[in-house]
Amino acid sequence: MPDNVTALQLVLTGDPALFAIVRLSLLVSLSAVFCAALIGIPLGALIALTRFAGREGVIVVLNGLMGLPPVVVGLAVYLLLSRSGPLGEFGLLFTPTAMVIAQTILVTPIIAALARQTIEDLWVEYRDELAAMNVGPARRVLTLIWDARFSLVTALLAGFGRAAAEVGAIIIVGGNIQGFTRTMTTTIALETSKGDLPLAVGLGIVLIAIVMAINAVAWGARRVGERYAG
Repeated sequence: MPDNVTALQLVLTGDPALFAIVRLSLLVSLSAVFCAALIGIPLGALIALTRFAGREGVIVVLNGLMGLPPVVVGLAVYLLLSRSGPLGEFGLLFTPTAMVIAQTILVTPIIAALARQTIEDLWVEYRDELAAMNVGPARRVLTLIWDARFSLVTALLAGFGRAAAEVGAIIIVGGNIQGFTRTMTTTIALETSKGDLPLAVGLGIVLIAIVMAINAVAWGARRVGERYAG
């Protein structure tokens, strides 16, 4: 119990070290979700609205990639960004940028797979109407993405949940450097192993609060948007 009391004090007093870690975590996770959305939503829509040889196989692979092992992704990005790797000259390893890249790779399949299912269901409903209006492929994609925007919030939340909870990949590519690449999850893992529970518990409280707050805001925005759209 004393550890819990101390952890709560760290949160309520605005401990600078704790909130520096929180800021970096949010920056990395939100940046990764943004990048993954730019890739995943159009990709999911494209797969949903087009028919091509091997489509079912692509869908199976995409769904399978939702469960990508984080440490494998971290290792792959590490090899790409290391000095001997093809992107080593950019010096991105052990930086927040490397962490964003790793999280983007993990989150993109989740958003793409959920977006594909959402837009494909919507396409079944609107296919005849859009065909009758002679809407071209590009406009179909944009129209269905716009109509599904509130449902796609769920895909973005799933992606953020994966990014916010990530540990393995970002430890490998970020190095867990204090004051530079240390996030909430990596700090929780490190401080728990050291037996420093107050900071670990404090960050755990903040992490849960952030996830709940973002879900609440997204849910509220979706409800308001659906009400006005209806």
